[in-house]
Amino acid sequence: MDITFIITIFLIGFIGSYISGMLGIGGSIIKYPMLLYIPPLFGLAAFSAHEVSGISAVQVLFASIGGVWAYRKGGYLNKTLIIYMGVSVLIGSVIGSFGSQSMSEDGINIVYGLLALIAAVMMFIPKKGIDDVPLDQVTFNKWLAAILALIVGLGSGIVGAAGGFLLVPIMLVVLKIPTRVTIASSLAITFISSIGATVGKISTGQVDFYPALIMVIASLIASPLGAISGKKMNTKILQVILALLILATAMKIWMGILS
Repeated sequence: MDITFIITIFLIGFIGSYISGMLGIGGSIIKYPMLLYIPPLFGLAAFSAHEVSGISAVQVLFASIGGVWAYRKGGYLNKTLIIYMGVSVLIGSVIGSFGSQSMSEDGINIVYGLLALIAAVMMFIPKKGIDDVPLDQVTFNKWLAAILALIVGLGSGIVGAAGGFLLVPIMLVVLKIPTRVTIASSLAITFISSIGATVGKISTGQVDFYPALIMVIASLIASPLGAISGKKMNTKILQVILALLILATAMKIWMGILS
């Protein structure tokens, strides 16, 4: 590995993990397209979709740990929400990650593009009054949360993502969870989900360990810093940033699929 490769992969991991810690997502929605398209711009070998999904799965595991650690105080981690959605998304991600081995690269990219498109549409749906609910009075439909998390897990396991970018709009729009509780709890659920995706990707030989290690180091540094920034930002601004980010990523993925 030359220094250009190390710096490029580290910066991709750092930028993606900082944003993921700030917005409550594992960061794969950012790093998936960055890993696909940025290395070739610097004359480096391009990763395949299988390699990118494997690296993303491992990186998300550690990025979510860093984010949860930063949110461990303040009452933002909703344990009931984490248990119901975490267990379901873990089951789905294990099934999806094993199933992805037999899929084509175009198939993996299409699944990723569909997830990003759905998440983008949901983020632009108005979310009035959700941040007016006190943290100790947050309620939601537990079984609906579990079913939706299972579906997210299946798709996210296929692409090596932990599904945080789709879990966040589901929590905000469908379950009506306050923004900061959504961000903190999503990171915890993402961590649980990424365990299943990581196990599946490693056991099926889809992980390139050297770039994954670089991404992990970057994640452990950047994710807590992003979470600290997110706690200080206005919740509306956080929602807008996430919505635009998901939309831009969805457009880029679909441009690649259709070109």
